[in-house]
Amino acid sequence: MASNYYGQQVKKQLAKYRQMSDAELQQQRIKGRREQFSLRLQRVTGQPVKGDLFWKARKNIARLKTVQRASRIAAAKGEKR
Repeated sequence: MASNYYGQQVKKQLAKYRQMSDAELQQQRIKGRREQFSLRLQRVTGQPVKGDLFWKARKNIARLKTVQRASRIAAAKGEKR
C-alpha cells in the first residue's frame, strides 16, 4: 500500500531529524526553503514540475520546524531529546 510506505518513510525521516543538532536542522530548513523557491521559479518560467514536489517540500519544512520547536521546549524544561 502506497500510503503505508510513505508513512514509513516519514517516520524514518523524523527519526533522522531528531538525531540532528539545532544548527543542522536550521541548515536543512534553509535547504528546503531554497528547494521550494526553485520549484516556484520553475513553475513560473513554464518548466515542467511534478505537482507533488510542492506539498512534499512544504511538509518537510513543517516537520523540521516541529522537531526544532520540540527540542527547544525540551531544552527549556531541562530534558534530553
